[in-house]
Amino acid sequence: MNQPLYSVLRGIPVLSSVVVMERLAVDSKLAMGKPGWPALLLFLPARSILLVFGQTLFAVGNRAHLPESRWSAAGAWWTVWGSIADLGCLAILAVMTKREGIHLRDLLGPVPRRFLLKGLGYLFLIAPFSALGTFFAAWIVYGSWQAPMPAGVVIARVLPHWAIFYSLIVWAPMWSATEELTYNGYLAPRIASLSGHRWVPFALVGFWWAAQHSFLPLVLDWRFVLWRFLAFVPGVLSLMVLYLRTQKLAPVIVAHWLLDLIAAATTLSL
Repeated sequence: MNQPLYSVLRGIPVLSSVVVMERLAVDSKLAMGKPGWPALLLFLPARSILLVFGQTLFAVGNRAHLPESRWSAAGAWWTVWGSIADLGCLAILAVMTKREGIHLRDLLGPVPRRFLLKGLGYLFLIAPFSALGTFFAAWIVYGSWQAPMPAGVVIARVLPHWAIFYSLIVWAPMWSATEELTYNGYLAPRIASLSGHRWVPFALVGFWWAAQHSFLPLVLDWRFVLWRFLAFVPGVLSLMVLYLRTQKLAPVIVAHWLLDLIAAATTLSL
């Protein structure tokens, strides 16, 4: 693509994300040992699978300290065992980037000056999509603007002080950074490269990125699972477009971290 045309397209918000995705796709082709479809398709649901594993592990391993409804009780600790998914994905990313001849740090890309301030600004761009997604998804699934959320499991969670500290100080930044590195930094550009179609990364990555939230925690109610999925679709797509528009992952991580910090704080009984 010639430079004048690229410059023109960057001035159009919708088209600019497509142009950036194509550039990311070209860049990913230069990596050594580029993964094929099997590896990427297996990686897409990895976080969802790891989340189910984490909740199961916590329910089984702490049965002496949890009531009979161990699955629901374990669900309340989602900002603790959720880090299992982060550690698993970071390990996978470390292996896959090494095979490509790059480093995990390379997925972050250049860190712009004042990235913290930019991230705060990005928060105000993303937050409306997250809020609207929550309300409209509730209306679609429940016929109400407010979805019923299990108290003590999803909201009003009562955890010991060390778990509250962990949720706010460790889980929130680790979760947001790992999500962005996994979906925006790694999977989206490589799927764009292999597919050759602009909509494929948005469909595949967007679907699994939104779907993983149905497993954090997994409430055994199909309507709740569907609501969680639909609620996160707008926010996920806005994060993807924002990164593809700016090509700067660090500020997006900051905005994402602030959203997760708010989510953790407002669902805990402090």
